[in-house]
Amino acid sequence: MDCLFCKIAAGEIPSNKLYEDQWMTAFYDIDPQAPVHFLVIPKQHIGSVSEINADNSQVVARIFERIAILAKELGLTDGYRVVTNIGAAAGQTVPHLHFHVLAGRNLGWPPG
Repeated sequence: MDCLFCKIAAGEIPSNKLYEDQWMTAFYDIDPQAPVHFLVIPKQHIGSVSEINADNSQVVARIFERIAILAKELGLTDGYRVVTNIGAAAGQTVPHLHFHVLAGRNLGWPPG
């Protein structure tokens, strides 16, 4: 499989890692859209939210638990946003489930 995020999770492509365990990798975005912008990805290939099922949903729960811990460790007390895109029309550019965590500026709605 020629998946960019699978290669990052496997250590084949370097990243600025924030956290890693047997289920996930968190790393800083190479094109940050906020003063704090990192991604959290499962090591298991899941294409997007559309592919979450009973067999792989536990890793998603673990990811959200870790996002809360990382946000506390980074002092994101003013709030933060967690975003995932599903499909090209929604802006998903890497077909591997990933969650963007953004903070450090006003994140109004709609996003911008």
